[in-house]
Amino acid sequence: MSPDLINGLFEFLGSLFIWRSIFILYKQKQVHGVSVLSIGFFAGWGFWNIYFYPCLNQWISFYGGLSIVFANTIWVAQLVYYLRKSRYTIQQNMV
Repeated sequence: MSPDLINGLFEFLGSLFIWRSIFILYKQKQVHGVSVLSIGFFAGWGFWNIYFYPCLNQWISFYGGLSIVFANTIWVAQLVYYLRKSRYTIQQNMV
């Protein structure tokens, strides 16, 4: 197995775990114990990989990277949405 194939499989597998987190957050509609900054950092790293993998001619990693970036972007958007929604709800209840 080539390093590109192994890395690409890790990327694809990682995106499956992120999709699981997306589904759980969608069901619970509450953010607990997750830092938006850490998820945002890894999403940013994923965007870098989208540029970097083609430079290395690692196309399997590139497509796996696309998968993980897409999932991370949705997860970050969900986190921000539910955090803002919960803060708005708290402020409305205090009035």
